[in-house]
Amino acid sequence: MRIHTVSPSDSFSDPGREYRASEPGVPLRCCLRKSLADEPVWLFRYSPSSGKGPYAEVGPVFTHVECPDTPSLDRLPVELLNSPRILRSYNAAGQIHDGEVVEPGSFDRAVEGLLNDPSIESLQVRSVSHGCFFFAITRS
Repeated sequence: MRIHTVSPSDSFSDPGREYRASEPGVPLRCCLRKSLADEPVWLFRYSPSSGKGPYAEVGPVFTHVECPDTPSLDRLPVELLNSPRILRSYNAAGQIHDGEVVEPGSFDRAVEGLLNDPSIESLQVRSVSHGCFFFAITRS
């Protein structure tokens, strides 16, 4: 699998982005961990590339202003998967194929099962409570 993160530079496409000097505990989409106290972050609107046409969605995400970390792009980020998450699959046309709630400890198996289906092009990991996008997954 290959993990796709959100770059802090993506914030510049949103003129309404907000600078936060400290917003501890928010899930950062750049390095796939939670923010620490006194880490400056951007809050901005983001549209993941996997949904197309009527399936394209825009929602709020956080990134560092300048990300100090490089996440592993071939391993699921444990810190953001310690709660149930929505795993949404998309076909090559960018249409939703399916969605399911995945419990902690089941992500590897669920991702592998979905990526074994040749009609699935990509996956999105999202929040159960707010539906916010965390990161995308494709085949490596």
